[in-house]
Amino acid sequence: MSVAEKLQRSDNQVSRFYDRQKQRYIVTVLPGAQYVSSDPEEIVVTVLGSCVAACIWDSQSRIGGLNHFMLPNDDAGLWSGASLALRFGNHAMDALINDLLQLGAEKHRLNCKFFGGGNVVQGMGKVGSKNALFAKEYAAVERLNVAKMDLGGERGRRIMFEPVTGRAWRKFLDPVAGLEVIRQEAEFVPEKKAELGSVELF
Repeated sequence: MSVAEKLQRSDNQVSRFYDRQKQRYIVTVLPGAQYVSSDPEEIVVTVLGSCVAACIWDSQSRIGGLNHFMLPNDDAGLWSGASLALRFGNHAMDALINDLLQLGAEKHRLNCKFFGGGNVVQGMGKVGSKNALFAKEYAAVERLNVAKMDLGGERGRRIMFEPVTGRAWRKFLDPVAGLEVIRQEAEFVPEKKAELGSVELF
């Protein structure tokens, strides 16, 4: 599947540019999007507050991908009446694994790393903790081979992921940058205030 097709499938919430200093292509994934690649010249980047990103790869077929979800699960895949399924963990995880398998990965060879789920802002209903718990439960139910879980805490994270090898880098954000991440995540909520079950966002 071409890069152009992947960008379209993520509703243009993915951007790609060439970094001359790193001499690599940097692919940025925003909330509610995912990206799959077998290109050794690409590094996938995302920034997380309460959200969680899963980095999944097959080192033998050298295919990997990253998603970025905002809430644990939803049966219909609807967010305020709109179909935004990849913003929910259950849909995002299934979609990422299915795309990897379609491109030649084998499920028994998949390895995973999970990042994020921070309770960056107090009084937010512990959305980060709920996302982190979902990631752990999903991995257990699906019997995924988890190489790393870097979840929870009170700080945002910047993640860089090399899809073909599974290498990942995590940098904690300072408090000011963490608040900026929360503001950016809020932009992907269709309404300024949305209630989904017992979870209240912004």
